[in-house]
Amino acid sequence: MAARSTPRHLLNGILLILGYALLGGFVLFPIYWIFTMSLKEFGDIIAYAPRFTFAPTLSNYVEVLFGTAADQAGGVMPDLLRFLRNSVIISSGAVLLSVILGLPAAYALARGEPRRANRARFTILSFRFAPELAIILPLYAFYTMTGLYDSFLGMILVHQLITLPLIILILMSFIRDIPLEIEEAARIDGAGPLTILLSIIVPIARPGLASAMIIAFIFSWNNLIFGLVLAGGETRPITMGILQAMTFDQIKWGLMAAAAMVSAVPGMIASLLFQRQITSGLTLGAVK
Repeated sequence: MAARSTPRHLLNGILLILGYALLGGFVLFPIYWIFTMSLKEFGDIIAYAPRFTFAPTLSNYVEVLFGTAADQAGGVMPDLLRFLRNSVIISSGAVLLSVILGLPAAYALARGEPRRANRARFTILSFRFAPELAIILPLYAFYTMTGLYDSFLGMILVHQLITLPLIILILMSFIRDIPLEIEEAARIDGAGPLTILLSIIVPIARPGLASAMIIAFIFSWNNLIFGLVLAGGETRPITMGILQAMTFDQIKWGLMAAAAMVSAVPGMIASLLFQRQITSGLTLGAVK
C-alpha cells in the first residue's frame, strides 16, 4: 500500500515545487525587471521587442546619486539624497511614536475583556479600511491652518494613521500568546503594571515588536498620498523623489528605476538589522 502511495506523494511534491516556483517568479519578476531597467541605456529600455541581453551601465545610478556632469561641475547635488533623508526621518519618527503609543494600548487590549477588546480592535482596524483620499483634503485644510503643512512633525503625526494600527494589531497577537502565569508571578513579587510591561512583556515580545516595526516602517516608507499633498519642498519623501524622473516632455525610465532600487535599500537594511530578533523564539523556555 505504501508503494502505491509513493507516486502520488512524488507528484504532489513536484506540483508543490512548481507552484512555489510560479509564485516566486510572479512576485520577483517585477523587481528583476526594474533592476535590469536601472542598468540599461535609454535605447535599450524603449527597444521593441524588449532586450533581455544588453550592455549594463551604472550611469543611471551615478546621475541619481551624484547628478549629471553639469550638476557636479556646478556643485549641485540631486534632490534624491535629501528625499531619502526626509523619508528616514518621517518613517523612523512615525514608527518610534507608534511604538511608544501602541505598546501600552496593545497590552491593555490583549489583557482586557475580550468583547471590548474585539470592538476596539475593529475600530483600530477601520483606520486601515478608510481610503487615504477620503481624508486627505480635510487634513490638508487642517494642516494649512495649524502650520503643520510641510513639517516633519505634521508628517510623523499623519503617518500614525498607517503605523499605529499595524503596531497595535500585530503586538496584540504576540502579547496574547504570552502565558499569564509569568505576569502573575511578577505581581506576587510586587511588580506593577509598568514594570511588567517594560521588564517582562517587552523582552519576551521582542520578536513580535521587531516584526511590527519593520512592517510599519515599510508601509510608512512606501506611502505616496500623504507626501504628495501634505509635504512641500522641505519634507518631500522618497516616493515623491522617484516622480522627479517624470518631466514635461518625457519619462526617464532608467532614472526612475535606479531611484526605485535606491529607495528599497533602507527597508532591506532594517530587515537585516532586526533579522535576529524576528527569527528568535517568542516564549520558548519562558514558563518553568
